[in-house]
Amino acid sequence: MFKCTKRVIFIAMKNIEATTYRVQGTLDLTKENTYEDFGASEKELKKALKKIRKDLGEFQDTLYAHGKYGVLVCLQGMDTAGKDSLIREVFKDFNVRGVVVHSFKVPSTLEKKHDYLWRHYIALPERGKFSVFNRTHYENVLVTKVHPEYILGENLPKVDEVGDIDEAFWEKRYQQIREFEQHVAQNGTIIFKFFLNLSKEEQRQRLLRRIELKQKNWKFSPGDLEERKLWGKYQACYQEALNKTSEEYAPWFVIPADNKEAARVIVASIMLEALKKYKDIEEPELDDEIKANLEIFKQELDKETT
Repeated sequence: MFKCTKRVIFIAMKNIEATTYRVQGTLDLTKENTYEDFGASEKELKKALKKIRKDLGEFQDTLYAHGKYGVLVCLQGMDTAGKDSLIREVFKDFNVRGVVVHSFKVPSTLEKKHDYLWRHYIALPERGKFSVFNRTHYENVLVTKVHPEYILGENLPKVDEVGDIDEAFWEKRYQQIREFEQHVAQNGTIIFKFFLNLSKEEQRQRLLRRIELKQKNWKFSPGDLEERKLWGKYQACYQEALNKTSEEYAPWFVIPADNKEAARVIVASIMLEALKKYKDIEEPELDDEIKANLEIFKQELDKETT
């Protein structure tokens, strides 16, 4: 079954019990909530996020100094789920050099000359940094499963027509993705995977805002409406991917996304609480000789003012 763990977060002097949704066992996506507010106002949620993201930013400084781990944050969700704004708000207090965002679009000609994981592998975080995948390697078992004709563009051996893409093909991809994540996790990459669970009605409202508000017109594409017609297929593909690839080394979390402020608090909280458990991530000690001479170095600098 789909289980969840509970913990308490503090928002504007209130004790609010938040739920972190981790996929364990079999998930039925149709039964999961798309809205959460913890009984808090928008202002209270923003205040909670401000504290959490400050702590995350401080953690990243220590992560960089330690230099043995990288952090990969994967964000998936339907169009308008709030991925861009979540990235902007959650990582606002990071050193800009400590986080790199990769937005994966349609593969380029060069990318298609490699296997489908290549462009994701070269975008993995350096030790000491966060990488955020805005859409991820999971597009290769999501959009391509809804539109299997896209696979033909990969020019794969023994795949000459859509009929060659059977269930065994997708099972192999799930296996490859699990092995890819296990490999990078074993080599020092901490992985978080968040599915922003948006309701169909909320997506409709957000698409309408893109049309009605001039400053948001640039975000709208008629293609969004065509993909919306395939909502059911996408939900089924997401559910299958979440169930087949949520592992201890790379867990999936299903985040209610209809309320953007609460979604950001949940995502930031999950990351902070998990990262705090890495007790070996700490700033390195100075060399004994340097430490013993710190006062001398200080005196040398102080003399420059006289």
